[in-house]
Amino acid sequence: MNLAAHLVDQARDRGGAAALLVGDETITYDELSERAAAVAARLRAHGLAPGDRVGLVSANVPAFPVAFYGALMAGCAVVPMNPLLTGREIDYYLEDSSARAVVAAESVAGAARETAGARDLPVVELADSGQLDDSGQPAEEGPSVAERTDDDLAVVLYTSGTTGQPKGAMLTHANLTSNARTAAETLIRATPDDVIMGCLPLFHVFGLTCGLNAAVLSGASLALLPRFDAGRALQTISWHRVTVFEGVPTMYSAMMGVPDAGSHDTSSLRTCLSGGAAMPGEVLRGFEETFGCAILEGYGLSETSPIVSFNQPDQERRVGSIGTPVRGVEVRVVGEDGADVAPGEVGEIAVRGECLMAGYLDRPEATAESIPDGWFRTGDLARADDDGYLFIVDRKKQLIIRGGYNVYPREIEEVLYEHPAIAEAAVIGLKHPSLGEEVGAAVAIAPDAEFDPDAIRAFCKERVAPYKYPRHIWQVDELPKGPTGKIQHRDVVVPDDVVVG
Repeated sequence: MNLAAHLVDQARDRGGAAALLVGDETITYDELSERAAAVAARLRAHGLAPGDRVGLVSANVPAFPVAFYGALMAGCAVVPMNPLLTGREIDYYLEDSSARAVVAAESVAGAARETAGARDLPVVELADSGQLDDSGQPAEEGPSVAERTDDDLAVVLYTSGTTGQPKGAMLTHANLTSNARTAAETLIRATPDDVIMGCLPLFHVFGLTCGLNAAVLSGASLALLPRFDAGRALQTISWHRVTVFEGVPTMYSAMMGVPDAGSHDTSSLRTCLSGGAAMPGEVLRGFEETFGCAILEGYGLSETSPIVSFNQPDQERRVGSIGTPVRGVEVRVVGEDGADVAPGEVGEIAVRGECLMAGYLDRPEATAESIPDGWFRTGDLARADDDGYLFIVDRKKQLIIRGGYNVYPREIEEVLYEHPAIAEAAVIGLKHPSLGEEVGAAVAIAPDAEFDPDAIRAFCKERVAPYKYPRHIWQVDELPKGPTGKIQHRDVVVPDDVVVG
């Protein structure tokens, strides 16, 4: 089934209901479907056919869902792009994906327009509201959804590219429908009465699947926030009576830092989901005490549409765990030889199931390397307890080996977050002439707190083994983050005055 058929079904069955909420504007399912159909017709007029790829550049405004479902209605595969990308970066995505057109929201269309123009690709621009300028265009017919099979490509989602150039993960209509259904029915338990918060970037798979697609699949409303701001997020929850909040840990931490945060009316919240990065225990406990809504932590990747495992509503929640595999997904924890490790032992998470991508676009070798035996190697290290609950230890590539001992940055970060002066922390490995690597920590200090590296170091030394505590600690105003708010360890800058050895 074409993923866009879910939108047409909702427009047919409950067309006057609110699909999108943006400030004081409401867009109904009828309006969303009609605007998407106009985009589909425009793409067809430019000669695009089912199977062609279309770049999509938009912030979290109605233009994104309109363009997304419009391209799918035309049978095209969507290549979502961060609207902050430079022309050079957009050019890479367009070339690598063999895109034949670009759809962009006018407010962020500049670089896309110029880059696509240089490639002689058509650009369909629409207002942030999702409306097209119809002057001189033929009259539109009703929504027409191109036939697609479950295995046909729906989205090419580029990974963050921790090594080398970003790779396009090929997600099918079946991948995304299955995962959206899991989010809607298993985790959120969404109904048409729900209002889901849309502050996660829709060009990222977490926001796309668990926000937009899950909302449309269940007939719920999606309250869009064009750019995340903690104060605006709390206001939106109150204004629109948001029932489901989805975010990354830094969002939850930021909302706690809003002055008089507890005075905002968040009584409508029923479910909070967290993913994208490890949730520090102190942040989880602080948020729940402040806002009175439990956070369910889970895990996923771009290559898995994204949901792999979660603390699920009908199961025991274990703080610090990413839960158990969701329906339709199998997970193993394997060693270097590909064999399962025993419960409690650290190994790499391997995944297969309905969520797993069809592979990396035009990269058969990379696909074979990451899926050598039908199981996708995630690069994340974890252990499973006797009940099958998974606990992330760290990214395999972020593992610090100090003098032959493994140091897992997340464990040290958990300790740093317990220190009252620290707002954010990132632990990284520093090259050392004799030990191989030394442990370093970049920290952002909480308002009105003082930076005392000796005190922080002593605090950590009391709580972890001697080889684990960070010998080098430096202050930053803010840690580097990706588009979803996830701290980017690889972008942490080490000051010149940090001398290792």
